Amino acid sequence: MKKMTRREICVGLSALAATGACLEAQTASAPAASDVLAKSRVFPLEQMPVRKMANGGESRDVLHGVLPTGEVIAVHESEQPAGTTPNPPHTIQHTEVILVTQGIVVFEHDGKSEKLGAGGVVFVAPGTLHSLRNVGENTAKYSVIQIGGDIKR
Repeated sequence: MKKMTRREICVGLSALAATGACLEAQTASAPAASDVLAKSRVFPLEQMPVRKMANGGESRDVLHGVLPTGEVIAVHESEQPAGTTPNPPHTIQHTEVILVTQGIVVFEHDGKSEKLGAGGVVFVAPGTLHSLRNVGENTAKYSVIQIGGDIKR
């Protein structure tokens, strides 16, 4: 058996370390099989756990996972009592589409306040400082569709 030189050992260890790092990166970025949303199904409202919010509202997580095409997607439904804001203005690093199904809300973003009611749709681009406030006299309901995961900075 031939003895390896220091140079060959260093090259071999470097290659082994690089292979390990690649495998670790693939494992970290690959979704768990249970997180891949590859089969059609329904999500009945009565089967969604309810989270109570500090402002008296409620939120239900509908789904969260990765599409077979690689995009992260999450959906939640929220109810906001009249005159309340669910979150202070915040910035996200993913895309959101908000579908208003009941009530009147104001979408505050980029120095603007835009009012919309049931049937209205809000598009929130990544990096937008925003909030959504119920300005109506009754409960506002809306669904949020998140596309993409937050980017670590």
